[in-house]
Amino acid sequence: MGRKFFVGGNWKCNGTGEEVKKIVATLNNAEVPSPDVVDVVVSPPFVFLTSVKSSLRPEFHVAAQNCWVKKGGAFTGEVSAEMLASLDIPWVILGHSERRALLNESNEFVGDKVAYALSQGLKVIACVGETLEQRESGSTMAVVAEQTKAIADRVSNWADVVLAYEPVWAIGTGKVASPAQAQEVHAELRAWLSKNVSADVASTTRIIYGGSVNGANCNELAGQPDVDGFLVGGASLKPEFVDIIKSATVKKNA
Repeated sequence: MGRKFFVGGNWKCNGTGEEVKKIVATLNNAEVPSPDVVDVVVSPPFVFLTSVKSSLRPEFHVAAQNCWVKKGGAFTGEVSAEMLASLDIPWVILGHSERRALLNESNEFVGDKVAYALSQGLKVIACVGETLEQRESGSTMAVVAEQTKAIADRVSNWADVVLAYEPVWAIGTGKVASPAQAQEVHAELRAWLSKNVSADVASTTRIIYGGSVNGANCNELAGQPDVDGFLVGGASLKPEFVDIIKSATVKKNA
């Protein structure tokens, strides 16, 4: 069995109640490949998690955009993994570059978060990626390997982890890593996993691409052998998200 294609939609801090209803209606009415071809996970803001979960077609899943690094308590404004689990929210996005950059989440902090979320039964979309400055200095793989190592050092079971490579310079900028650039980093990440974790983890872990993915570029990116899907930002709020989900058939027919 090959790795099943994975398409995640990160809605970030966007949407009113009415806008969210429209996005859900678009997804519910969409004709997309079956669940044995693609996993679809959308990540609305916390306040919409339960309403989206209850109204979205059952084969699509929901993810939280973050959770706290340990058990709940006196941590104002945070949401614990236990709370998400109690609501049957199956997925959480951790280590997104916006949280690393804007909220100074360190590699170690992200690694701890991933390990704790997994310990509470959540599945994790764990994000890694380099800045433009780091890419231009030739340190892309060193940066991405260091971020991945902080996760690998704390995780023993990778079955519930999807790794998202998101070059920071391509998020919300309209710039996209070329299919060759994305494939190169994904292949090197897989080689790193093989060498530092295990060949089995390397061959089975899905590595998805994020960074200005849209309906126009998704098919070419999906055709790359080590690109197992996408984590989509802005386009996940638009009808073209359906086209991105359909790009799973590129991999199936490859």
